[in-house]
Amino acid sequence: MSVQMVLLPVFIQIGLTFCLLMGMAVARTRALSRGETALKDIALREPNWPLHATQIGNCFANQFEVPILFYVLIALALPLRRADLFIVLMSWVFVVTRFAHAGIFVTSNDVRPRSLAWFAGVLVLFAMWLYFALKLLLLI
Repeated sequence: MSVQMVLLPVFIQIGLTFCLLMGMAVARTRALSRGETALKDIALREPNWPLHATQIGNCFANQFEVPILFYVLIALALPLRRADLFIVLMSWVFVVTRFAHAGIFVTSNDVRPRSLAWFAGVLVLFAMWLYFALKLLLLI
């Protein structure tokens, strides 16, 4: 696989993270400018943001949990030349689950479908790691 094909899903996932960062900044700035919260209420990271700003902030923070395992996998698979078609396809599936998870998180925040999207991504990532480990350890 070409480096570009392997890294494109990574760049898309990073793009999602930056979009959430910008959305969080906008939501928090609006909350402050509208007086929904005050600087003194959040100065020490107290959770005093309005609901929507909290949703986006939590979704943004979530991009530094499970996706870290995705980044590490790609960072290892690429130089070790183990990033094949399976890894690339599963990378895309993982990124799609992250978009679904984020979309639900920042809109309805319905926990049941959000959890299903999260769990689907975790299963895909687990399969990727298992495949990578077996391929590397068994020298396939």
